[in-house]
This record gives sequence, structure tokens and C-alpha cells, in this order.
Amino acid sequence: MSDTPSLHTDESRYSTAKLLRRLLALAWQFRVDCLLSLALSIILLLLGLVGLQLLGTAIDVIRHALDPTAVPPAYPFGWKPPANWSPLHVVTALSLAIVAQAVLRSVLTYSYNMTTVRLTQGKIVPELRGKLYSKIQRLSFRFFEVHGSSSIFNRLTGDVQNTRLFVDGVILQGLNMLITLAAYFLYMWKIQASLTLACLSVTIPLALVTHYYSNRLRPGYQKNRDLYDGLVEVFSQSVLGIQTVKGFAAESDRIKKFETGNRAVASQQQKIFWDLSVFTPITHFLSQLSLVILFAYGGWLYVQGRIPLGGGLVVFAGLLQQFTGQVANLSTIANSVQQSLTASKRVFEVLDTPIEVENNSNPVKPSRLKGNLVFDGVTFGYVPQTPVLKNLSFTAQSGQVIGIFGMTGAGKTSLLGLIPRFYDPQQGRILIDGMDLRDLDLDEYRRQIGIVYQESFLFSNTVAANIAFGSPYATQDQIEQAARAASAHDFIMALPKGYNTVLGESGADLSGGQRQRLALARALLLQPPILILDDPTASVDAKTEHEIVSALRHAMEGRTAFVVANRLSLLRRADRILVLEEGRLVQEGTHDQLAHIHGPYQDAAVLQLMDLAREERSAA
Repeated sequence: MSDTPSLHTDESRYSTAKLLRRLLALAWQFRVDCLLSLALSIILLLLGLVGLQLLGTAIDVIRHALDPTAVPPAYPFGWKPPANWSPLHVVTALSLAIVAQAVLRSVLTYSYNMTTVRLTQGKIVPELRGKLYSKIQRLSFRFFEVHGSSSIFNRLTGDVQNTRLFVDGVILQGLNMLITLAAYFLYMWKIQASLTLACLSVTIPLALVTHYYSNRLRPGYQKNRDLYDGLVEVFSQSVLGIQTVKGFAAESDRIKKFETGNRAVASQQQKIFWDLSVFTPITHFLSQLSLVILFAYGGWLYVQGRIPLGGGLVVFAGLLQQFTGQVANLSTIANSVQQSLTASKRVFEVLDTPIEVENNSNPVKPSRLKGNLVFDGVTFGYVPQTPVLKNLSFTAQSGQVIGIFGMTGAGKTSLLGLIPRFYDPQQGRILIDGMDLRDLDLDEYRRQIGIVYQESFLFSNTVAANIAFGSPYATQDQIEQAARAASAHDFIMALPKGYNTVLGESGADLSGGQRQRLALARALLLQPPILILDDPTASVDAKTEHEIVSALRHAMEGRTAFVVANRLSLLRRADRILVLEEGRLVQEGTHDQLAHIHGPYQDAAVLQLMDLAREERSAA
């Protein structure tokens, strides 16, 4: 599998415009919640304007009470206080209205926050993460060979969160900002047009600065995600390979490697933060510059009597402060845009990855298979131009044990991978009971195949749950029957809680032979007519090998079995042995036949006999 290609990203497919269209389509799926959130933000905006107007009116009432020659206050919303009310009564009424507005605004703010959180964390993130996980489960092995586990983990966690940021941090915040700016602009224009134009003249340089930094930030975020993937990979490999690390006293080297990656991530983040630390103060400075214009030009207008104090200058100041606050929020929105674009590209790359092996339009659901398997002129390569199996043809009859032998790189594991249709051949066809594998329902077909790998993975769960992994509704009797067939029942019962014993990560608290027998029990629980054994005794000692071979001998009875092994002790029990060399079938026959014919199998048999003789002499 060393010839597996890298999956290069089609950058044109993930241009900014196309990413934005897809992110908008994502938001459209949740348009009802988005509109509700937007409606609440508009109501909050209106309540804020009401509060400002009431405050300005209260100031004008107080000023007129202190100076009866001043311009009388203009009461908002068509309201006029009773003629017998004193200024104190009017100010009290306006104050109570401001308090009521503030209370209502607090309640609606809570509703807005809860609606937004429910939309993003309760709907968008779970659905997007579920789609991503479902797609990953359906992708071929090629995807996992190209992308490291750390990259996949980060896409499923952090990148999904940053993708949803486009909805609440860009669309909702952006629309809210535009509506707010428009409302404030119209209100300020109504109060004093020339003052509005003067104060908002700073928005042009602000827009230019925002555009510049938006383009500058995105490559930095992309590089940061790649560096973070590498850092997580170093950490995960150090944890998974802790025995190897300690065995070679390589702790200091791994620490240095992690520190190097950690510094690279920190350095890249500092570059991003440096850009933001320059960008944000610039936007705040330009925003505050408008206040200088307000006090200078607005003060002159007030002295000239062209704008009132409370309902004019004070309200205008409040509106301008809110306006500049919203404009200053551009830096946050621009930052969110770049984060979401970077993350969404990584998420969509997974969602867009084609499923290489899937059902045709009308798959056949096979009944119980007999196990007659035919390879008819099969040529296959992980890179189509570099085949690892070449014009391979053979037939396995139901109930036969087929041994597969060859040197490293001969194509043994590749051949096994074609039987459960993990890959499709580029040429030729594979038949099971006379049916082309490509015509069968993939899940139904694979459920009739039991697989035991050289290093079988066990989950951090109970022994019973591990055995029943492929058949979660199996009864306890069925689980124990499978364990007995795999010669695993006795050692399971010796565990602290028997079948309810919770295993450590990857079954690390079991011996190699015990793990293999549990994996065999897991495969046998399905009662498969086809059994695939990928060198199950490769990394065990002689005693453990004897235990596994004994269990396998019983397991293979009555099944079509394919056994890859380099140790002839397992292959000699095969009904027929296929000898592969550079992807071609160069010999086939029984153990006794091949042992007496010059070729790769005989060479291996002689070498193993010589090794055995040397061991016996050493023991003597």
C-alpha cells in the first residue's frame, strides 16, 4: 500500500465564492431559527432606540424646567403628559418607561441568546458532525491512508464548530449589524443630516482596512489548522506508542518534537494575533474619530441653535456610540469569516470525497452464501497505473481452505482486501456463488464474512460487547458459543468479571493470543460462510501460535477460508495454496506438492526447516 496516492485538493472547487454559497445554503437549512433570531435582534434594536429617545426627552424636560426660555421638549410617539403634571411627574413617568424598556430588553436578550445557542449548538453542530461522521464511516481505506487520524479528529471537532460560526458569527451578526447601522443612520439623518455625514466620513477608510485584513488573515488560519493537525498527531502517536518510546528511552526526543510543533503553532497564532492586534485598534481609532467630529461640529451646531440638547445632541451621541460600536465589530466579523472559510473547506473536503465502493442502483441482497469464490482475470492497483495484482485467476470451492503465500509486497493483503470488496479491481471480476460482487448489497454481503487481522482491534468495552460488535443483538448464549468455538471461553471466565470484564484501550491488558481469540470469536459469532485470516500468528510466540492454530482449525471447518501466513505450520493445513510473486500467481497446489517443486514456497520451507534445526541444536 505504499503506492497509495495523495488526494490533492482541487482549489478551484473551494474558491471563496463557492465556499460562501455552500455556507449560505447551510444557513438556509435552518432559516426558521435564523429568522426568529433576526426578528428578536430587530426588536432589541427598536427597544434600544426607544430607550435613547426617552432619555433625550427626559433631559430636555429637565433643561426646560431649569430654563423656561429654552425650546420646549418634543415628546415621542405622539404622547403628551397631562397639563397638570409637573416636570417631576413627567421625568418620573419617563424614568419608569426607561426601566420597563430595560427589563423587557433583558428578557428578550435572554431569549435571543438561547435561540442562537439552540440553533448553533443544538441543531447545526450536531447535524453537521453527524453527516461528517457518517461520511467518514462510508469512505474507503484510501481516505484513511492519506489523512492522518489527528486531521480527521480536528475536522470532526474544531472545524465543525468554526464552520457553524458562519451562521451566528457572520450571517446573524452581519445582518444585525447592517440593520442596526441602517436604523441608526436614518435616525441620525433625521436629527441632523450634515452632522451625520461628517461623523460617518470615517467609514470609507474603515471599509478599506477591513478588506485588507480579511484577505491577509485567511492563509494564516489555514496554516494554523495544518500545524495543529501535526501537533495532535505527534501527541496521539506518543500516547499510542508509549511502550516503544520508553523502550528506546526516547522520551526526551518526543518532548523536543512536541515542543517544536507546539512552538510552531504558538508562533503562527502569534502572527494571527499580531494582525488582529493591529487591525482592531485601527478600527477602534477610526470609530472614536467620529466622536471627535461629533463634539467639535455638533457642539458648534448646538451653539448655533440648529440642534437641541437632549433629543438632539445627546440622542445623536448615543446613536453614534452604538453605530461606531457596530462598525468596530467589523473586525470580529471579518475574523469569523476567515475562520469559517478555512474550517468549512476542510469539512467540505471530507463531505465531497467520493465513496469509491458503494452499491449500484439496484443491489441484490444475497441469501446465505455457499462460499464458491472466483477471481476472473483480476488486475488491481491502489494507483491504477501501478497494479499490485496482475491478471489473477483462481477458484475457491465452498468449504475449502485456501492458503496465500508470498514475500513482502507480493500482494497478499491486497488480494484479501478484494474479497470483502474493500476495493474494486480495475480489470476482471470477482464472483461469489456465480454473482458479481458489484451487483450485491454491500452491507448484506460483508455480514457473511468473518475477518481476523494480524493485529485485531478491540474496543474499550466489555468482553461480551467486543465479541458481539458485528451482531449487537446477540444473546449471551450465542456469545459464549462463539467464544467456545474460538477456544476463548476458558480464559474469559478466568477474568475478574468474566464476559462483563471491561477491557483496556485496544485490549492492552490481554495477551496477543487472547486478543486474537477474541477477534476470532467476534468473527465466528456472525456464523459466516467465508472466513478471512490475515496472518493471525505473525507476532506471537510458539505457544500462543499453537493456541491460535488450534482454535483456527475448528473455526475453518465447513467454511471457505482464506489464510495469509508466512509460517508454514498454518499453511500446511490448507486444501490449496496460492503462491504470489510481484502480484502474479506463480504456483498453486498443496503443501506437500509445493514443498517438492522448485520455487518461492520450497525456498521458504527449506529456510524454516533450517531455522528449526538450528533452534533444536541450540536447545540441545
